Amino acid sequence: MGCCTINAQTLTLPNAIRIAQENSLDAQIARFSFMSKYWQYRAFRAELKPSVNLGGMLGQFNHSVVETRDFETGRVNQVNNNTLTNYLTLSLDQRIAATGGTLSLQSYLYRLDQFDYNEKTYNSQPLRISYNQSLSSYNSLKWEKKTAPVEYQIAERNYISSLQDITIRVTSLFFSVLAAQSEYKQSLATVEERERLYELSKSRLNLTTTTKSEVLQMELSLINARLAVKKNKIALDESMYELFSYLRLTDYENADLLPPITIPEILVNADDVLQKAISNSSHSLNQKLQMLEAQKNLAQAKANKGIKMTVSSELGFTQTGRTLGKAYSDLMDNEIIGLTISLPIFDWGVSKGRIKMAQAQLDVVKTQLEQDHLDYMQDLRKKVAQFNAQPTQCKDALRAQEIAIERYEITRKRYETGAISVTELNTAQQELESAKAQYIVQLSSFWNDYYTLQKATLYDWQHHSDLTVDFESLIL
Repeated sequence: MGCCTINAQTLTLPNAIRIAQENSLDAQIARFSFMSKYWQYRAFRAELKPSVNLGGMLGQFNHSVVETRDFETGRVNQVNNNTLTNYLTLSLDQRIAATGGTLSLQSYLYRLDQFDYNEKTYNSQPLRISYNQSLSSYNSLKWEKKTAPVEYQIAERNYISSLQDITIRVTSLFFSVLAAQSEYKQSLATVEERERLYELSKSRLNLTTTTKSEVLQMELSLINARLAVKKNKIALDESMYELFSYLRLTDYENADLLPPITIPEILVNADDVLQKAISNSSHSLNQKLQMLEAQKNLAQAKANKGIKMTVSSELGFTQTGRTLGKAYSDLMDNEIIGLTISLPIFDWGVSKGRIKMAQAQLDVVKTQLEQDHLDYMQDLRKKVAQFNAQPTQCKDALRAQEIAIERYEITRKRYETGAISVTELNTAQQELESAKAQYIVQLSSFWNDYYTLQKATLYDWQHHSDLTVDFESLIL
């Protein structure tokens, strides 16, 4: 998906978030990361199903000199070998996750052409059932069956969490533009006002109702205001570029951002947040996966110690003939069963050491997970307390802005009547700018804290619903 243009002259925070979650490079990276995990999980699921395989050798020509032994005299002779070998095997294979064995249903056909004797030989096994089972080795498929679904669930929740990372990033960039936009608009208004007040001060100088110093101070204030306009315009352009570059939008020069001045009345309960975080986020799943990995390593270390036995069995029918028909006539039984054993006599304690290491690592993981969980819960409680304080702070900042505006208007009127100096007017102006900036900072803090809490719980606290994604449409 490439860059696009913004159609509207105004942009709200929800619209910016929606565009970023659909169009930004981070959104594409999140999608590709999820798709990688999805196909990894699909591949694992496929391993649990039967597979149909066709194998063989076609057209192996062999013209060479080989050794043969006369079975009556024991004499070794060198004879010409001039043969062509072909064979095919069709099999239906099923891995058994519970035991780690492999069950196969096969059909086999072999043909040997001996050109020196003008002779053909067929060997067939129309039906052969085989089963191979290790009696004491590590069963990797059994453990994959435990870990793979957890890994996929983590991938789903990590994708939703990645969208919340995008939301938080956009919110930060959005309010950076709002702050720069507010300062720029305020500086334009200040220049316009200072120009009018400068003309007023010159008129009052002609009437000798003010001093030359007062006029110069007003002129200096006007110059500083004009310089601030240029500085603030550069800052605004830079912040606009960062935001719209992240959104991958072009032609945004005339775009105007609307601040989300309406603060929803939300107070969250710490216990509710903890419950949603544990049930919705990947925290519990990550802890579960770490425990499974540690337990898997211990099981593997134990399986690699001591006697190893493998059972191989085969049951079916076979026949050999000079023609294809005879190779499938009067079939004979074909049964094979065997047990292989491997027993290390002495390994200098290597196996025992590996088991002890795996057990110690499992104990470490248990302890770390317990501490991580406590830290996680405490961090969530801090986030809740911080967020619940934001609405009051936003209201206070809004009231401070209203007071600063009203005070500035009073101060400006008093200056126009000559009751106060330019210094007092500039002080009121600075307080007004500071109050407006502080209000935007508080709005930014509220929404950043809200979306941070939303990311931690994967829950929309405004609409009281879990955050979900249509993964089916994402995959298609």
